[in-house]
Amino acid sequence: MRTPLIRAACIASSALLALSLAHAAENKPVKKKKRAAAAAAAVAAPAALAAATPEQLQAAENVLYGTSDCEFKQSVDLAMNATTPGYVDLKFGKKNYVMKPVLSTTGAMRLEDVRGEALYLQIANKSMLMNVKTGQRMVDECVHEKQREAAQALKAAATPQ
Repeated sequence: MRTPLIRAACIASSALLALSLAHAAENKPVKKKKRAAAAAAAVAAPAALAAATPEQLQAAENVLYGTSDCEFKQSVDLAMNATTPGYVDLKFGKKNYVMKPVLSTTGAMRLEDVRGEALYLQIANKSMLMNVKTGQRMVDECVHEKQREAAQALKAAATPQ
């Protein structure tokens, strides 16, 4: 007499387990899709950018726009932000950043990510992209055409004649 009761209890518990696993499996992709969509929206459309100050507009004019070739056959692309004057769009690999240009007292050009994730530094002969959160370089030895010309001019000036 116990056998039919035990068998019925096992069948019922198996059915409940199967239902709960099916329910969990149905809900996981939905959560992942929602998180992925939210992350994509945050990357694609950053919060409204503040109007650029006159100093920021001046700094944006001094940025070296275009492609810079970097170490390990990587590259960084800089372009003027299409929607807000005074801001710069930086593309590195699959990542895109909206950067605020700031001219430092040393003459280096700082491009600060508006989300506080990255920093791009341009000096006379090279540039580098830093991850601000980890304090590590993402890519180094980036050289724009104008930086290459400046480095060659410095080398020629240093060579005795």
